[in-house]
Amino acid sequence: MQEIKHRILVINPGSTSTKIGVFDEDRSVFEKTIRHETETINQYPTIIDQYEFRKHTILEALDEEGINISKLSAVCGRGGLLKPIEGGTYLVNEEMLRDLKEGVSGQHASNLGGILAFEIASGLNIPSYIVDPVVVDELQPLARVSGFSLIERRSIFHALNQKAVARRVAKQLGKKYEELNLIITHMGGGITVGVHHLGKVIDVNNGLHGDGPFSPERAGTVPAGDLVDLCFSGDYYREEIMKKLVGQGGLVGYLGTSDAVKVEKMIENGDEQARHVYDAMAYQIAKEIGAASAVLSGKVDAIILTGGLAYGKGFVKSISKRISWIADVIIQPGENELQALAEGALRVLKQEEEYKEYPGTSKSEARIQ
Repeated sequence: MQEIKHRILVINPGSTSTKIGVFDEDRSVFEKTIRHETETINQYPTIIDQYEFRKHTILEALDEEGINISKLSAVCGRGGLLKPIEGGTYLVNEEMLRDLKEGVSGQHASNLGGILAFEIASGLNIPSYIVDPVVVDELQPLARVSGFSLIERRSIFHALNQKAVARRVAKQLGKKYEELNLIITHMGGGITVGVHHLGKVIDVNNGLHGDGPFSPERAGTVPAGDLVDLCFSGDYYREEIMKKLVGQGGLVGYLGTSDAVKVEKMIENGDEQARHVYDAMAYQIAKEIGAASAVLSGKVDAIILTGGLAYGKGFVKSISKRISWIADVIIQPGENELQALAEGALRVLKQEEEYKEYPGTSKSEARIQ
């Protein structure tokens, strides 16, 4: 029997769950979603206070599966809200741990990823990594200008999935990621359209609470003047407005649900409002992709649609018919975040690329060549 060269534990913490996986090279041998009761989570004053509890549940799950952690080559966690950094695989170091614990860019369950990876790996004397967190920032200088001098456009997007999908498609095309111009659209609870130019995401909409297409849960770009009027109408608190933009925006605001399957069922049952709103979301995505193609002067090798909404054949068809004239449209449904984390760590372990030191370069000077 051939000996496994690299066995990697990957960890993706969510607000009420922790997803873990064990990979032999790039092959999954074990995956599990550990659910956490809300009452248990609420016992901890801060997100960071949960790390000992979550570490225990991870090790317990691995033990129950009979996985010997002494055989691990590395542990890789989901990257959290760190300082802006360029894409890649980062070794967890003291500065990263400090920023994750302090929440330098905000508190989020994903901040636990690097901490948990380090805590488990350090006891085994093996390296710990994170890969392509949401704060990946490779914007070219022109993309940062918002038009409003008090606000700079920010890079917050589905970097982990977009970068992983880009590399897989490049391999299918017989090219390196760094040789291609790609437009990648992640379509989930939030929607981000990334312009990938020779291995850098030089432009992307802020998928958290910024601009771009509306999504199942987020409003995306809205008319600024009308939003200002709403904010100062006296009818809403700040938190209420933010909820209407993020969480209660998009499909939820119009149709009362973020579940695309339910919306498609509503359409099948003759709900014309549902059809109209769903078509509008596809329309806005296609329009954003068209704008992204202008960034690349039309020199686009492929357009990739990914994320959970990419499973919807009718929805994907509605987008594709508007953009297929730009370049071939490739469908890569789902997120596969555990796989993406494992692949990022594996590239470093196999010396296909070097790991990066945090914080590294915070702002890219990438430009169209």
